[in-house]
Amino acid sequence: MNSFFIQIIIFFLLITNQTMSEETIMILKLKDGDVKIELFSDKAPNHVKRIKKLADDGKYDNVVFHRVIDGFMAQTGDVKFGNSDSSDFDLRRAGMGGSDLADLKEEFSSLPHERGTLSMARSQDPNSANSQFFICFKPAPFLDRQYTVFGRVIEGMEYVDKIKRGDESNNGAVSDPDKIISFKSL
Repeated sequence: MNSFFIQIIIFFLLITNQTMSEETIMILKLKDGDVKIELFSDKAPNHVKRIKKLADDGKYDNVVFHRVIDGFMAQTGDVKFGNSDSSDFDLRRAGMGGSDLADLKEEFSSLPHERGTLSMARSQDPNSANSQFFICFKPAPFLDRQYTVFGRVIEGMEYVDKIKRGDESNNGAVSDPDKIISFKSL
C-alpha cells in the first residue's frame, strides 16, 4: 500500500515538473537555427510574462537585431520600429520603440550576466523596460543588478554567435541586420 502511494507521488512530481519546465521554455528561431531559452519566472515574473505575451502574439517575429556589439551582446525587441515587415519599420529609429504596453518595474536579482544570458534593455530609468532585450555573447558583470535578467540560452548559442555584428564606431548599429524569424513558447 505504501509503495503504491509513493509511486503516485513520484508520478505526480514527474508530470508537474515536466509541465512547469515546458511553461518556462521558448524557441527563438534565427536564420541559422533554433535557440532554446529557459525563462526565470521565479526571478523576473513580470518580465517573463511580458516576453511570453509579446512572443506568443507574434510581436517579435521579423524584429531585427538593431544593435550587436562583438564580444558584448546582441540587442533586439523593438516591436514598434524594428519589425522589418511593419509599415512603422525604421532602422534609424530601431532601438527607440517598444510595445503599446506600460513599461515594467525593475526586477533586478543576483543572477549574473553570463554568456547566453537574456536581459531586458532599458533607458536610464530602471523602470523603463518594455519589449527590448539583449543576449550576452560573453560575461558582462558590470550589468549585474542593474538590468533585469529573465532567461538564458540552454541550446543553440552557436546560432546566436552567428548574428551579424554592427559597426563598433557607431555603438553597434547594424546596417543590414539579421532578424528574429519567430519567438514562441514551447
